[in-house]
Amino acid sequence: MGANAQTSVPAFVTGQVLTAQQQTEINTGIPVFADSSARDAAFGGTGEKVLAEGQYAFLESTNQTLVYDGAAWVAVGVSGLTLVSSTTIGTTVGSVTVSNAFSTNYDAYKIIITGGLGSTTTALNMTLGATATGYNYFQVYSFYTGSTVSGFGGSSQTSIPIGQFNANIISVDANITNPFLSKYTTFTSFNNIGAFYMVNGELTNTTSYTAFTLTAASGTITGGTIRVYGYANS
Repeated sequence: MGANAQTSVPAFVTGQVLTAQQQTEINTGIPVFADSSARDAAFGGTGEKVLAEGQYAFLESTNQTLVYDGAAWVAVGVSGLTLVSSTTIGTTVGSVTVSNAFSTNYDAYKIIITGGLGSTTTALNMTLGATATGYNYFQVYSFYTGSTVSGFGGSSQTSIPIGQFNANIISVDANITNPFLSKYTTFTSFNNIGAFYMVNGELTNTTSYTAFTLTAASGTITGGTIRVYGYANS
C-alpha cells in the first residue's frame, strides 16, 4: 500500500481524542485504498462510517477516483470506457488468469492485449472462472491473400477462442457482456494473424464471474499486457 492508503474510514464520537494516525487520515481528503476489496471492507464495521451516497474513494490498483451513487461505485469524470485492471503476462506461460476483472460496476467489458508473442501460431482460448463447459461459438475468417470466407463453430465447448497469437504478436480485441450478472454471457472478438477472424459466442449458464483465464491452444506466450475496460452503464 502507498503512504496514504487507509484500511478503514472511522466514525468519531463526541469527546474522542484522535490519534496522530487518525488526524493524518482526515487530512488526506478523499480516502485512499489499495484496491476495491480494501475499500469495501472499510465501511460499515465497528467504529467505521456507513457507506452512503456521495462518498468518494481513490483506488491505488487502478488509479481511479470513484463516488458511491447510492447503489454502486462509479468513476468520477469519466464516460465511455474505464480501465478496470491491467495484468502483465509472464515469460513462457501456457495460461494467465486475470482476477477481479468483473464486478457490479459494469455490465459489459472490453479486453485488449498489447505486446507479447507466442512460440507458435495458434488460438488463445478464454474460460470464465473455473467453468470449462457450455461455451458455444462460431468463428468466421478470411485470409488476406484470397477472397474466400470460411467458418466453423462448436457447441458445449470447454472454452472460447477469443484471440490468436504467433511469434510476432498476440491479437485480442474482445467484448464481453454480462459476465458478472446472473445471465448468459456473450462474447464478440476481432483479431488478426495472417487473416481476419471474428468470433461470436455465449456461455450458457447464469453464474456470476469476477475472473477469467486465457490459455494457449498449444505452445506458450511471453510478455504483453492484458487490459480490461468497463463500459459505463449510463
